[in-house]
Amino acid sequence: MEVQFIKVNPLTRLVLDEEVGKLPRELVQQLVVSVGAGEHQGGAPSLEALTSPIKRRSSLSTLTWSLAKDYPDLQQTRALARALDVDLTLHAPYYVDFFGSTDAREQSTRQIQWAGVLAQGLGARMAVTHLGFYGPGERADSVQQLTEIVSDLADWLKKYSKGTVRLAIEPSGHPDVFGSREEVLELVRRVKGTVPVLNLPHLAARERRNFETAEELAPIVKEFVQATDGPLYLNFSGVEFYGPGEFRLTPIKRGLVRFDPLAELLAERDFDVTVISSSPLLEHDGMYMKLLYERALTRRWTKLHAPPPKPAAKPPAPPARPKPGAAGKPKPTAKPPAKPAPRPPPRPKPKGGKPRDRGRRR
Repeated sequence: MEVQFIKVNPLTRLVLDEEVGKLPRELVQQLVVSVGAGEHQGGAPSLEALTSPIKRRSSLSTLTWSLAKDYPDLQQTRALARALDVDLTLHAPYYVDFFGSTDAREQSTRQIQWAGVLAQGLGARMAVTHLGFYGPGERADSVQQLTEIVSDLADWLKKYSKGTVRLAIEPSGHPDVFGSREEVLELVRRVKGTVPVLNLPHLAARERRNFETAEELAPIVKEFVQATDGPLYLNFSGVEFYGPGEFRLTPIKRGLVRFDPLAELLAERDFDVTVISSSPLLEHDGMYMKLLYERALTRRWTKLHAPPPKPAAKPPAPPARPKPGAAGKPKPTAKPPAKPAPRPPPRPKPKGGKPRDRGRRR
């Protein structure tokens, strides 16, 4: 399950007197993600600061989030996921801008770091993010600068979570936003500790392809499998194209990309894949994809365990040919049935009246 950390409502305030000496994670109804000095928002979130007693005249940065109000809520969700055998990841806020103003870049960096803090509290294994628009210069220069930014974020996340949370880079369906297939794979190759996300709707819109067959999908899936050292992380939904890129995500049955070829490909090969529904109908299409995948598995099982074909029936034996030298002999004929013996003619009646009754006595 991918938890959506979409909207960010941060609040920075001075610590209250009754909060001095407490741990930031012990505050009730407070989801503290950073502790700094002074009235302004501090630097990057620090695991040491979040696990140390709060000092006087410190500033706290808190978040308002619908999933959790404080760290006990995060721990409860974490325990529930483990009890139900649900693997959690977290998606950072969608809007990031590393090539705008200084404030925009710092805010984008903080949002991804806050996502890492929440992911670590949830026990999630990845924080998924986009990387925003290209810079004003050449794209090659933008890719190089983004590589440095992602490298710093990956190092910070590894240090904060002690290696339990990894940064996942997602492609984009818009040509003006960083995230082509080649760029994502090259970035994760350069920056250790990052993971590529195979978002097929985004790639389909960016490359203007519908991926109609499993054979067309196979080389793309193979590239992403080779680029990750763990389970492949994959997003799927319906998608509509418009102009040079993606218009919107749709339910699977209404989109231009079908799940059936992907289900066939995953069923025919032993891939370790996590498939996430990013459809507007999250639960419905999640179950629909599960159904299509189980059908593909059934077809594969039937093919592998089909009974052996029955031996072909033997043709009828040809009629026996006559032996040499017996061509002129007549064939024996069956004897006709015996005729019944003729019946004797009836005896004539005596003349002169009635016949004498010899057997009668007077």
